[in-house]
Amino acid sequence: MRTEYLTGLNPEQLAAVTLPHASALILAGAGSGKTRVLTTRIAWLIDNNHISPFGVMAVTFTNKAAKEMLTRLSAMLPINVRGMWIGTFHGLCNRLLRAHHREAGLPSTFSILDMQDQLSLLKRVMRAMNIDEERTPPKQVQHYINGRKEAGMRAHECESYDPGSRRMTEIYAEYDAQCNREGVVDFAELLLRAYELLSRNALLREHYQHRFQHILVDEFQDTNRLQYQWLKLLAGNGSAMFAVGDDDQSIYAFRGANVGNMRDFEREFKIQHFIRLEQNYRSFGNILDAANALIEHNDGRLGKNLWTAAGPGEPIRAFEALTDHDEAAFIVDEVKQLHREGTALADIAILYRSNAQSRLLEHQLFANNVPYRVYGGLRFFERQEIKHALAYLRLTANRDDDNAWLRVVNFPARGIGARTMETVQVTAREAGLSLWNASCSHPPSGAAGKKIGEFVKIIETLSQEIAPLPLMEKIDVLLDRSGLRDYYRAEKDGEDRLENLEELLNAAQNFMHEVPEGGVEDFLAHASLEAGEHQAEVASDALQMMTVHAAKGLEFNVVFVCGLEEGLFPHENSIMAEDGVGEERRLMYVAITRARQRLYLTLASQRQLFGQTRYNLPSRFMREIPEALLQWINKRASAAIPTSTTNPTFADKRDLHGFKVGQSVAHPKFGSGVITAAEGSGEDARVQVNFDGAGSKWLMLSYARLAPAAR
Repeated sequence: MRTEYLTGLNPEQLAAVTLPHASALILAGAGSGKTRVLTTRIAWLIDNNHISPFGVMAVTFTNKAAKEMLTRLSAMLPINVRGMWIGTFHGLCNRLLRAHHREAGLPSTFSILDMQDQLSLLKRVMRAMNIDEERTPPKQVQHYINGRKEAGMRAHECESYDPGSRRMTEIYAEYDAQCNREGVVDFAELLLRAYELLSRNALLREHYQHRFQHILVDEFQDTNRLQYQWLKLLAGNGSAMFAVGDDDQSIYAFRGANVGNMRDFEREFKIQHFIRLEQNYRSFGNILDAANALIEHNDGRLGKNLWTAAGPGEPIRAFEALTDHDEAAFIVDEVKQLHREGTALADIAILYRSNAQSRLLEHQLFANNVPYRVYGGLRFFERQEIKHALAYLRLTANRDDDNAWLRVVNFPARGIGARTMETVQVTAREAGLSLWNASCSHPPSGAAGKKIGEFVKIIETLSQEIAPLPLMEKIDVLLDRSGLRDYYRAEKDGEDRLENLEELLNAAQNFMHEVPEGGVEDFLAHASLEAGEHQAEVASDALQMMTVHAAKGLEFNVVFVCGLEEGLFPHENSIMAEDGVGEERRLMYVAITRARQRLYLTLASQRQLFGQTRYNLPSRFMREIPEALLQWINKRASAAIPTSTTNPTFADKRDLHGFKVGQSVAHPKFGSGVITAAEGSGEDARVQVNFDGAGSKWLMLSYARLAPAAR
């Protein structure tokens, strides 16, 4: 037996690696070496217990993690790792279905639909069913079907579960039938069909239960209910399940992840071996102490406390800016100074809660010639919804812009199909006209021509309406009249896209301040330049920008976490959701633990949102980090934010739109509450309201739609 691969393991890691044949739960904190533990456990099982490499199954959530495990394993043992059952849930289910396609009711050559292919097939099905896409958006149906599949339900099971969704279940049933006719499966189908195959085929189930005596699962906190049920089937005959996860890093509830699976696993498998990996090999002590203090505020944790032998390191730098512009300028100045001192840009990350926050940061980076990449996403002006909005703006400014015409003529959907668009393009080409002119002078006949005419009228009416307006108001009206706001509002996951559209108003407002004499064409040129269409390839050493969700699993020498304000992080939508603030706190925990050496936490007391100035309170997460760990670079804004001790008599003398401190009020979104503080006067007046269910919020009285509470 070889033992060199055990060298360097700490006592807890060694205990986990050398556990006897029994199910175990390994609570692995951030940076605690969980990948090493998983791969070393597999090597130890093969080397010490003489288990065949093909008698072990290891499940991960990313192909990258699976490849890393295989690479490490081949370096530990002189074995051929090809063919081992190490992969993602989807990858392993695909392998199972390929091997048993007949039993699964699939052709041997079945194809897998990606999300776009699935949506295209769904649209074909809905057209065949004569379903209006405007009333029943295909993307909503796609989310519905995938969600039900991930819950383990077929269409006939949904009617009792969703009594009000008969139309959805009908589409689901017809979609399933069409997939079967074509011999295709979507991603959600891979797992559901693999689960059904093992559920109903006892011989097959027993074969794999006997084969895989050891099942190892990475990122167990991210499993959904169906994934956990599939794992239980495979481990149902005495197999040992080695589950590695961290309930404090469960941040994917919106994707169906169920952190409760860890508790269920502990109970249902009667876990005797529960090991905590708490020694962190990534971050300095102050960073870990901040993370520990923060996450202690969550209830129902399995519990652990990260520590390091590397020493405390630098204090956490905190910066409270007056405005979001000041915050962005500070971050970029710090980045430039760090780079001058020798820190590679690629070792620096800026993390934010919402995609829309990237726009102002991108603008500052662009203006300062700092190369950057948006990790796991697109630059602001490259995002689909922004391109749609700008295409409408381009078309109002230049009717001959064929690219803009093609992008929005049927977006949002207005019944103009590909054949109609092709007819207009052929006419335009033959007559030497732009697509707009061809639409006006040579429209197609019949219903298609009528639809084209309706689009022409939309653009002409929109152009007339926005002509006298300033740039920001042009875009605001355009977002409504084009139907873009309504379209993304109806999408299940359209919240981020809506926030980006509203951020476009801020981009326009900022442009007006920077270039007062600039018109629509100048703004469009500015957007194109910042989108990178005329820039050279981004340098290999580039700053990393991403949402906190995208940062999970990554680490950087320097991390900036920005926008730490109530309503932004934690996000205002989380306040009313079950465990919403708890999940936001776990997200902040993930953000903090991405940093190796230096961590910055920044916020702004004033932020432009939806074209309006909002006044913010510091995030509760800032208060939950011990002050002794923070080095405040400044605290300009906090001094300007009054507390509930504001003198009511003084407040009452100002123009507060008829309100006063101590008054009970009602808000259409946040419900009932009491005004606890006030500042400013007239158009600048704002009040702090302690709402019964939504907590404390600062509101501008000019915009807040606040009303006296009914007596």
